[in-house]
Amino acid sequence: MTDATDMADVGRHADEAGKAGGRIAPLDRRVFAVAGVVLAVLMALSPRYGFHIDELYFLDSARHLQASYVDQPALAPLLARVSLSLFGVSEAGLRLWPALAAAGTVVVGGMTAREFGGARRAQLLAAVATGTMPVLLGGAHVANTTSYEVLAWAAIALVVVRIGRTGDTRWWLAAGALVGIGAEFNHLAAIFGIVLLAAALLGPARRTAADRRLLAGAAIAVLLVLPDLWWQARHGWAMFEMTRALNGENGGPGNILTWIVGQLGMSCLAMTVLWVAGLRFLWQSRRALWRCLVTAYAVLFVLFAVTTGAQVYYLGGLYVCLLAAGAVGLDGWLHSRPDQLRGLMIGTAASTALLAVIVLPVLPPSDVAWTYDINSNSGESLGWPQLVGTVRQVWTGLPPGQRANAVIFAADYGEAGAINELGRGTGLPTAVSAHNTDWWWGPGNPDATTVVAVAPGPDHAPEYAAHLRQYFRHVRVAATLSNPDGVHNIEWGGHVYICTGPRRPWGEMWPELRNYA
Repeated sequence: MTDATDMADVGRHADEAGKAGGRIAPLDRRVFAVAGVVLAVLMALSPRYGFHIDELYFLDSARHLQASYVDQPALAPLLARVSLSLFGVSEAGLRLWPALAAAGTVVVGGMTAREFGGARRAQLLAAVATGTMPVLLGGAHVANTTSYEVLAWAAIALVVVRIGRTGDTRWWLAAGALVGIGAEFNHLAAIFGIVLLAAALLGPARRTAADRRLLAGAAIAVLLVLPDLWWQARHGWAMFEMTRALNGENGGPGNILTWIVGQLGMSCLAMTVLWVAGLRFLWQSRRALWRCLVTAYAVLFVLFAVTTGAQVYYLGGLYVCLLAAGAVGLDGWLHSRPDQLRGLMIGTAASTALLAVIVLPVLPPSDVAWTYDINSNSGESLGWPQLVGTVRQVWTGLPPGQRANAVIFAADYGEAGAINELGRGTGLPTAVSAHNTDWWWGPGNPDATTVVAVAPGPDHAPEYAAHLRQYFRHVRVAATLSNPDGVHNIEWGGHVYICTGPRRPWGEMWPELRNYA
């Protein structure tokens, strides 16, 4: 039998897999072993380097708990608050939650393959494929919203697959809850839920899967996001202005190719064949609800390519389902050809090792500079203690009388978070910033006559001294920012300024300083 004929069996297997209400194989316990390895690796690497720029912002947000924020909902800062309560200011303590989310995603990958009708070996392959995803590993090392978003999307897709297999629409209630909870970690889960809802209602699936329970699930999702909507309504729907700013920076025709190429990095390179086969498996399954997942992928692929192309990870969570589908669809073909399976495993190991160097803190800090243009996470985790030390030197160098009427103003939320978290207890005051949600927390002393301003390097804050001179008569550079590892990250080449002679009261300037980016 030729390879072409064998690959055609994928379609027949898709049609046969997951008979409605039929029995499926038990969940392979090795799936939990793969999840355990992922958790162990992430926790072993969690203390490496230092806090990421986003993590410093989330820690700062954790000390200002509210129903939502300009750039994310409430649950990730809430988990950061739990970490502060349990572990203090600790990289490992903060990163425990995304590591657990990543391990959970691996289990969901195996469970999804099982729902597709996959036996133990297909479940294991799906778990391995999920556990080696760069977007999973890199996203779970940083305690922002990425790991929770990936888990939410994967879990939503799992429930949809189960409904498609069993016809049990009671599971729509669980899907709605997952959409609502996921959207309280990251708004993208709501977009996924809306697209899936539209695909189910407007396509052939409405005849078998669209009933009052689907609408009840949608209502549950809406109820769960009401606190977020309430906060946004009271704050001028800041998330929409924030979205426009992000789309202006990351979207447009110039980033469409970046988006397309970036999708090849969502799974490890060797597993690309698996998720491509997964798309084919779902489409040839003749199960209307499973095909909705392909429709959702196509719609979101185009939507994100046009609007936020440089944010290549936005679809990351949906690849868990596609990898599981591909593992089931190619199961027989792979295991009838041991050489092909062996080559896939060797390729997976090699590409995972290569990409791990880029997305995880494996290298010595002084050797990560070459990875920065590919993945900035490692580079943006370096130099923060030195920044705090530099700001402290400038601050303590002010005469006591001048310090009494001064504030520290950070141009970006990472700088403010670093000063407020790593500088806590060192004599530094609470820093303020006009970046994103920080702006809503106010200017500090509205009558300050001296502002110690901290700004990133010229590539990220060009002509910042000229910007400050619009508000102050006297602006001088007091220090230059760098890091001991020589990584040219956001802060490299930035400055600490001493600004005096305000042209208007500091509190009056504050509304003009707001920066959503």
